[in-house]
Amino acid sequence: MGKYICQRSIHPGELLKKETEERKLSQRRLAEQMGISYKVLNDILNCRRPITTQTEILFEAALGISASQLMRIQLDYNIQQAAAAPFFMERLKQVCERKNY
Repeated sequence: MGKYICQRSIHPGELLKKETEERKLSQRRLAEQMGISYKVLNDILNCRRPITTQTEILFEAALGISASQLMRIQLDYNIQQAAAAPFFMERLKQVCERKNY
């Protein structure tokens, strides 16, 4: 079986939002269960805030989704976002041109 490569990285909030909706779990209830504010949870689920190591562990405890899997999804998303930023790519190009080795 060949290796599957995702064409676009997703924000982990997309996955988590689908999961909470499928479980019919309200955001307020989940936020309370996890001990975080509703706003923080809502921002994560709507892809406006990255998940942290601590929130990944809390999601694992609350939903049973692997914290390390969430971390990899967040990392892939961060890398894709950086690679899509024109300012960063120009800076990267300049660094590569200045290599002394």
